[in-house]
Amino acid sequence: MPVRFSTAIDQVKADRGRVCITRGPLVYCAEGIDNAEILDNVFIPSLSVKVQTGLHTDSTLKGIPWINLPAKEKQMNGDKDHTLTLLPYFAWNNRGDGSMMVWFPRAGKNYTNNRYPLITKAYTELPIGTIKPAGWMEEQMKRMASGMTGHMDTIYEKVMGARNGWLGGDGDVWERGPYWIDGLLPLAYILNDKALIEKTQPWIEWALASQKTNGYFGPDTDRPYEQGLQRDNAQDWWPKMVMLKIMQQYYSATGDQRVISFLTNYFKYQLEQLPQNPLGKWTFWGERRGGDNLMVVYWLYNITGDKFLLELGELIHRQTFNWTDVFLNRDHLSRQHSLHCVNLAQGFKEPVIYYQQSHDRQHIQAVKKAVKDMRKTIAFPIGLWAGDELLRFADPIQGSELCTAVEMMFSLEKMLEITGDVQWADHLERIAYNALPTQISDDFSGRQYYQQINQVEVSCKHRNFVTPHDDTDNLFGTLTGYPCCTSNLHQGWPKLVQHLWFASADNGLAALVYAPSAVTAQVAGGTSVTIAEETAYPFDEQIRFRFTYADKKVKSAFFPFHFRIPSWCSQPVVRLNGTPLEIDTHAGGIAQISREWKNNDVLTLELPMDVAVSYWYDGAAVVERGPIVYALKMNEKWEKKTVEAEKKNQYGEWYYEVTSDSPWNYAFKSANLKPEVIGNNFVVEKAASVATYPWTLQDAPVTIKTKARRMPRWQLYSGSVGTIPYFTQQGEILGEEETIELIPYGCTTLRLTEFPVRN
Repeated sequence: MPVRFSTAIDQVKADRGRVCITRGPLVYCAEGIDNAEILDNVFIPSLSVKVQTGLHTDSTLKGIPWINLPAKEKQMNGDKDHTLTLLPYFAWNNRGDGSMMVWFPRAGKNYTNNRYPLITKAYTELPIGTIKPAGWMEEQMKRMASGMTGHMDTIYEKVMGARNGWLGGDGDVWERGPYWIDGLLPLAYILNDKALIEKTQPWIEWALASQKTNGYFGPDTDRPYEQGLQRDNAQDWWPKMVMLKIMQQYYSATGDQRVISFLTNYFKYQLEQLPQNPLGKWTFWGERRGGDNLMVVYWLYNITGDKFLLELGELIHRQTFNWTDVFLNRDHLSRQHSLHCVNLAQGFKEPVIYYQQSHDRQHIQAVKKAVKDMRKTIAFPIGLWAGDELLRFADPIQGSELCTAVEMMFSLEKMLEITGDVQWADHLERIAYNALPTQISDDFSGRQYYQQINQVEVSCKHRNFVTPHDDTDNLFGTLTGYPCCTSNLHQGWPKLVQHLWFASADNGLAALVYAPSAVTAQVAGGTSVTIAEETAYPFDEQIRFRFTYADKKVKSAFFPFHFRIPSWCSQPVVRLNGTPLEIDTHAGGIAQISREWKNNDVLTLELPMDVAVSYWYDGAAVVERGPIVYALKMNEKWEKKTVEAEKKNQYGEWYYEVTSDSPWNYAFKSANLKPEVIGNNFVVEKAASVATYPWTLQDAPVTIKTKARRMPRWQLYSGSVGTIPYFTQQGEILGEEETIELIPYGCTTLRLTEFPVRN
């Protein structure tokens, strides 16, 4: 009886282009147990192949026929020959749990997903350089390149210059140097900026060359204290975790095979050493941030398939602070000072990272419960929480550290990739389009260590922060507050660009986070397509996706296109080349269109943004529209000042104070906030066009006008708004009703965001 191949009918979209194998009356399937559990990445490129047949001789399947045929395994570093072993469909699942496949793709997946036994991720990150920023996002990246990010080696030479231990020097050996490169490297390759790429290469080469025969890499010598440098704990696991992320990104951008052997040797070293020298031996940071280490272990496993990496994954998870237990069973999120704010941001992804190996849904439930619990205690409306540096209840005068923003963004990006859950994309945009732009100066020359939600003055005054640094935390400068944020802020925007688009498991593409950009990637059986995302989002409601093919011989390609419907959008409109489409769209879901996409097709997505009011600390009212939070527009006077001579080594040469002559002590009338009248009481005005760089007071693309009354008794207290009840049932003397203007939070430096509500 000959072996035959049957092609799936086109109507079954999930199996389109796939084949099944039959012999006589029997349909055959492949089990993971016979195929090294690689079925997710296997494909049959040719149907003109020699096959082998025979009968099983083992006791379980004795006498059952088998078929062997040539196939390929898709790997990150090239396709690998594989002999596919099949057995009759009726006989599978007799030798324990595992994967099984009946319909086999003719072409491999364009981008490698997880290997068994890791769960199949909902989406897959694309190689660095695949996604390019456009519009205002491109301008944002260029400002980074011309500002701090592109020049830290001169701006912060003492730490980032030639003396850095990660360049072989006798200076700083801990996190700050790797922090910088963790943002500079993706920026450099996304922009294809050769000068910036050259700045990153010495860090890569020194790390590779530093590896010892036992697998250890990095600085290894502790030196005496020197002000402004971290010269001890050279062997700490934590800074190496940052360098692991750098190496992963470097491989993504270049395919340099040295990275694979380098990481393999280091992870063998970790497997040997961690039982005696656990993650928390030198400092507690590695123990709290072990999810970053675990993430790269799984990434390498997907390339090499080395089983010891799964053993190491379990070990790292056991030694990492138990974030799942904290989120499910403990009171940390309802107790002040219980956690460091940045550890929470980095630890947030660990349950989801480990879920790939555990398959235990409690790890997903844990992070969802954490968000719900935080909403009642420490959460801010911009997607972050009160933490200056330890957790605080969410009074809008408490601080939020810049490192928290960029680290939580990265956690959400990886959680989105693994789960495909729109909640994490919505949350990500909430941080990126509110918290991030306001905490860094427009020219990217300075940053704020802590931002305040209600921030009506930026000054060197004693605020109610649990970890103040000579009252410099609120100032804009290079080193004011603490230098970790100066080093770490650079990853925010480049990694967001890197996670605007994903490959889907069905050989399509997915737009899950919105910003002006373009992606050029492989779809279907390897066809290269470019999709330009033409939009002024998050300010504008319309997004246009334009499909083109660089190869003039290609006129069209059939593939699925996935796109997100945010949870705040109840009535999206989808058009193809101007014609409305009737497709399944619902708020908080991912829509999918599988079709033959022709050259110059345009898919238009309209996401109506209604004004809404939410309630936060003590019942304070917050105005929202789409992903953006709106805040009171205030005049701003920026004044550059010189740091005292004796403090320049610690806080830098200069800083900015920002003050205003605008009134700020406004309250909303509760009757104006009822859902049925919000549309009448909050009037949206859009600028004729969106500026090249829109995150400024002058160029705010959207203004919301509304009525409010001043509260005379609400006054400043030490540079912050004074303490009041944001909600009260008692009447209060208020001023006359005035028209005020609200603009996007990210366009402000001074602002009132959480408003008192009065009857």
